[in-house]
Amino acid sequence: MSVPTVHPYDFDPTYGFAVEELRAIRPPEAPPGFDAFWRARYAAACGVDPQPRLSESASRHPDWRVRDIHYASTDGFEIGGWLMLPREGAVRRGLVVGHGYGGREQPDFDLPVHETAVLFPCFRGLSRSRRARISSDPYWHVLHDIDKPERYILGGCVEDLWLAVSALTALHPEVEGRIGYSGTSFGGGVGAVAIAFDHRVDRGHLVVPTFAKMPLWLSLPTVGSGHAVQNYRKKHRDVLQTLSFFDAATAATRIAVPMLMAVARFDPVVAPPCQFAVANGLPTSNHHETVILDAGHVDYPGGEAQHALLSDKVKRFFGAT
Repeated sequence: MSVPTVHPYDFDPTYGFAVEELRAIRPPEAPPGFDAFWRARYAAACGVDPQPRLSESASRHPDWRVRDIHYASTDGFEIGGWLMLPREGAVRRGLVVGHGYGGREQPDFDLPVHETAVLFPCFRGLSRSRRARISSDPYWHVLHDIDKPERYILGGCVEDLWLAVSALTALHPEVEGRIGYSGTSFGGGVGAVAIAFDHRVDRGHLVVPTFAKMPLWLSLPTVGSGHAVQNYRKKHRDVLQTLSFFDAATAATRIAVPMLMAVARFDPVVAPPCQFAVANGLPTSNHHETVILDAGHVDYPGGEAQHALLSDKVKRFFGAT
């Protein structure tokens, strides 16, 4: 297996890092008040009644019963998504699944999990959780209230995830203590922060997570959401002060549950050294595994085989009791 050698980008999506160098990258130090900032937000989010509401869904699958779901998040924000239940067997676990910056148009029926209640929330401003004053275009979404740490939209998305756990527990109290999280890219970065401060999540799976190693994230060429923030920073040099509170790699150092990570050596959307900073930041005292993919956010030779192997690991990981 090897990284793609032919690509349409005017920069090198490996950024010149060898695997040994990627493994050596460390997360940034937390800014003063980092833990207090997130603990207070988590406490406030746990005080919100999600009031989950289910309705018939247009989505159909032979193995899953699907319902449309809406629940209340912080700031009076209504979150839309899907709840998926197995047609056969008991519900023994819960799983919240985040999405990338492309949003989500339907549940992922190919998840290799069983006996699991699966909640697919759409983060605020995106897909089923659109709101008129928030752009669903990733370029603008990532900038929404970026000048206000308490209001920055990434924080609201973390809270949407916490309220998803609350909604899932309200609907299926039998899964309490056995709720996992899985998120890719945008959902991976948001998920790292959420898991770090939510003791109700017992394991996490993050794939090519973004919003990490922020000083580096702001300096490397990209076609992802980081490009918008880099342009914003040209006129607002102090933006790093806000972003330091939303760094997924910094948050990873606080994660105290088993993690299955998947990070890429080549990625034009989320720079590999930023992804590796999340995986490398996980405490060594906890059980976790890191899978290294040849590439992320692109199709590549051998990609199907690598993702099939990863799917097998996901099945075993979320099948654990």
